[in-house]
Parts: sequence; structure tokens; C-alpha cells
Amino acid sequence: MTLALDGELDRPFSLTPEHIRQFEQDGFIHLKSVLPPDVLADYGREITRLTIALSTQTKPLEERTTYDRAFLQVMNLWEQSERVKSFVMGKTLGRIAAELLGVRGVRLYHDQSLYKEPGGGITPAHADQYYWPLSSDRTVTAWIPLQDVPIQMGPLSFYAGSQHEAFGRDLGISDESEAAITAMMESRRFPFVQNSYELGDVSFHLGWTFHKAGPNVSQSPRSVMTVIYMDVDMVLQNPTNAIQEGDWAKWCPGARIGDVIQTPKNPVIFERAA
Repeated sequence: MTLALDGELDRPFSLTPEHIRQFEQDGFIHLKSVLPPDVLADYGREITRLTIALSTQTKPLEERTTYDRAFLQVMNLWEQSERVKSFVMGKTLGRIAAELLGVRGVRLYHDQSLYKEPGGGITPAHADQYYWPLSSDRTVTAWIPLQDVPIQMGPLSFYAGSQHEAFGRDLGISDESEAAITAMMESRRFPFVQNSYELGDVSFHLGWTFHKAGPNVSQSPRSVMTVIYMDVDMVLQNPTNAIQEGDWAKWCPGARIGDVIQTPKNPVIFERAA
């Protein structure tokens, strides 16, 4: 059966040369009014329902690690729901990802929902690509709030221009990464950019751009969907740590080192016409 894609998620968004320049300079961009708020709210109900239903977290917040206090996290929801699959395969965001990366197309690495509970803690400073066995930096994550995210809810925030900084690339999300990366970013005077999001806004950041999020000190949960895109021609590299070994097995099983990653778990989301 052919997947029915939602036309509301397949409308072109006009990226300007200034958008591209800013993304290349800063390693991220926060775009306004990318998707219709009513459509996001509708899909958001299904994404949030699945996140809560599928989360395996049972400990109260005060008994969790720093990582586990940051959010409830459920990955590859696109495999759990045809409706979420329609959302993840939407070409509006895929087209933006390809244009920002300057590649001919993008395929899925994986999706993940990030549900920061009321009272949830910080998301420590880190760079995503520490976790990924990918051979180039042509990866980008779309951070898609499913409701307004004011500062008190802990919006995603970035160190502008940090995608070229080698320090901290060997640190996973932890108390150590928060302390060490934040100190280095401040000493090197990378601008820290923290802004609220309105429903419909989407940010995109490179795999090596350092970022973090504050705690959720509001009385409401912060529900966010993310989609990680990679160059349609991305090659699997030899993993450099145990976590990358696990990612290889989980998100691109059957892919071979040195070959383009094109498994059933990594469908093409957007590709320019030849």
C-alpha cells in the first residue's frame, strides 16, 4: 500500500540566499512559520500519545540520571504509526534539509520525540554526531516543537559557529559534557543563542553544532518531534566508539562500511529531479 502523504507537509518553503549563508556560518538556523500550526497540533497529539505509551521510563524525576531527567525519548515513531510516518516523510522539511546541506537529496537517519516533563532538567551541551557512524558532516536535525516553547520550557539553544570546533566531539550527553563544553564555548566566545519558539517554527542544526536546552520550569510538558536527515549519498564509516556501533545496528542494519547507507530503515525523503 502506498503511503498517503499530507499535502500540508509537502509545500515548498522559500529559503533565501541569506538563510543559506546564515546556516553555513552559524551551523544552525531557526526558521519562522515553516509548517501550519493547526497541522502540527493535530500530528502532535498522535506523536505525544505514542511517546507516552512507548516510553520505558518508570523512575520519578528525582531518581533519574541527568540524561534521563532531560526528556522522555522515543525513536523511530515512523515505524509505529502510519500517521507519524506521513509526518516524518513530509517533503517540506526534507527539501529544506537538502537545500541547507547543499546536497541533491536526503534520506532518514532516524526520528525521535523529545518530551520534557514539567520539572524536567537541562539537556546538557553536546554535539549529536558523536553518536553517528557517518562519513561526512552532511547531516542535519530538524527540531519541531508541537506547541509554543517559551524560554521557561527549555527551548533548544545553540553555540553559533561551533560546528568547526573539535573540542568536545568525544563527549556524549552528560554532566561532564555540560561542564566542559560550556566552559570551552564561553572561553572561545561562541555566541550562545537562546530564543523561544512559536508553533510552526522549526530549527535545523548540523550534526557537529554544539547545543543544549534549559530545564522545563513551567507546569506544562514540552513536546517536540525531531527528524535527523543525512545526505542521500551518505557512506557508513567505521564506528569510532561503542555507541556508534550500536547506532549502526539499530538505525542502519545491514549497511556495510564504505558503502552508501540505503537500508529499509533509511528511506529517501527528498531528492531533486534529475
